Amino acid sequence: MTRDDAAASHSPESCHSHDDSGHGHAADDQHGHDDHGHDSGDNDHGQHKHDGDDDHSHDSHGHGDHDDHDHGHHAHDVGSLQAAVVTVSSSRTLEADPAGDAIAAAFESENHDVSAREVVPDDYGVIQTTVDRLVGRDDVDIVVTTGGTGVTPDDVTVEAVSDRFAKPLPGFGELFRRRSESEIGTRIVGTRATAGITQGVPVFCLPGSENAARLGSEAIIVPEAPHLAGLATRHEH
Repeated sequence: MTRDDAAASHSPESCHSHDDSGHGHAADDQHGHDDHGHDSGDNDHGQHKHDGDDDHSHDSHGHGDHDDHDHGHHAHDVGSLQAAVVTVSSSRTLEADPAGDAIAAAFESENHDVSAREVVPDDYGVIQTTVDRLVGRDDVDIVVTTGGTGVTPDDVTVEAVSDRFAKPLPGFGELFRRRSESEIGTRIVGTRATAGITQGVPVFCLPGSENAARLGSEAIIVPEAPHLAGLATRHEH
């Protein structure tokens, strides 16, 4: 379905990521945040204003009783998303892209489709052009990038993508880092995961490690993407 139709461990020793914020963990369920996408492998909560016992606003959506909240709040959700996954790396390929695979699997496990998979180098212009092109496609409801969100000189995904945000979604980065702190501690300060709305399309930028990509996509992006994608294009319907 198009927008027009309905509107989170590093790889083992083989990794050589530049990300200063990434590190390995012994347990399989932990993840390091290799924010650069090299050989490795941050849900916007509306602010509630309570004006009375029965009525409150949530992200500018009026809600009355419980039924109104359940049905009205999600009335614009996109039932089946088409996602584009972009891996930012100068060394990976589509055949060896564990972070991108994790993101795609997260969408497909919830019956969404992956309409585009691309690997692009750590280049500001290429990243920006790729995202611009993808958000303009009728078969793309959401874009998720992985890699290039760290602090090394060639980590430029955040700069390239956020320059296009019409509406930043700071809650995503805040929530991603909060979810990740128990795993990697204070190193989370080096993770600049971010998100925003570009041309009516939610765009999320995740670190380059497989487990960070899995965490971000499974725990945050996929659960919230149908709602965000629907709201971002509500005026079109």
